[in-house]
Amino acid sequence: MEFAEKLSALAAKVRQQRGVIQTEEATKNAFVMPFISTILGYDVFNPLEVVPEFIADVGLKKGEKIDYAIVKDGDVQILIECKKSTEPVKIEHASQLFRYFAVTNARIAILTNGEVYQFFTDLDAPNRMDAKPFLVLDLNDIDQSLIPELQKLSKDVFDLDSIISAAGELKYIGELKRTLAAQFKEPEDEWVKFLTARVYSGPYTQKVREQFTNLVSKATKQFLNDQVNERLKKALGNPGFPQTEDMTVSTAVTSAPVAEADLAEADGLETTLEEIEGYQIVRAIVCSEVKPARVAQRDAKSYFAVLLDDNNRKPIARLHFNRTQKYIGIFDQSKEETRVPINSLEEIYEHTEALRATVKSYL
Repeated sequence: MEFAEKLSALAAKVRQQRGVIQTEEATKNAFVMPFISTILGYDVFNPLEVVPEFIADVGLKKGEKIDYAIVKDGDVQILIECKKSTEPVKIEHASQLFRYFAVTNARIAILTNGEVYQFFTDLDAPNRMDAKPFLVLDLNDIDQSLIPELQKLSKDVFDLDSIISAAGELKYIGELKRTLAAQFKEPEDEWVKFLTARVYSGPYTQKVREQFTNLVSKATKQFLNDQVNERLKKALGNPGFPQTEDMTVSTAVTSAPVAEADLAEADGLETTLEEIEGYQIVRAIVCSEVKPARVAQRDAKSYFAVLLDDNNRKPIARLHFNRTQKYIGIFDQSKEETRVPINSLEEIYEHTEALRATVKSYL
């Protein structure tokens, strides 16, 4: 199995089992040990490779333990501190990692809850663990660009020099990406002011700020949408999609009453990036049956609709994301909706055949 496939398999295991994992020990056994063995490639049952409950006395701190130390060529290379999967990963949980990092030969430290893995090194000061990770792996949303760097930590190709040399760039690119994602989701006033100044020459009043906060939010979402559409076009080329002569398509899209109703319904709604990403996944799936331009989106108060030809009588799917438990609504030939719980956007792909069948029923 390829490295990326192993990572995907572990992510699927996490999604399936997270609901029954309630303790730190269960997190280690179910998630962290498989990560060490299948992803990093170390034998968790060989104390010459993986030392559980590793002890290295630090000053007045005697008998303190780190969850795992990974040994290669006789030296401790990686330290791992675990927290239970029900808790978010926070730097406040890394106090033992900070202390152990300074008294061992390890250059890599990992803080994890079994789902999110934060990787640290000593870029800012030698032998002193940085306060910010240089790489963050989230098994719920794997960043494919990080997979080659993560693979460098695996036993077979362990390359510490290459990891450290790339860590600085990875650290700041990662922080910049997370910062941009946060601004796209909920733009801060400085970000709004920065962009407003480039398109609006008047004074930046409270009214202007409120107006452009909304405009910046819409513009960033549309920008992301356009980028995904462009990539879809390049990936698809010019496939032989079936053409339609259905005149109701034009009526549904251009009818003034329909447009007015859409605007009224959308008033006060906030379309999230997660909804847009879910829409793009559905669109990518069904573009094997129809042109991507025929797959439309329409937000509502209780769900986000994906429609064929922007016609609410041709629903492809509904994304019920505005709740703790997310659902995707799948339609049968009678247009009856079945809600299926999902824990991540990747699970939408599990309904590929049903989504394509729904689209085919409208053609």
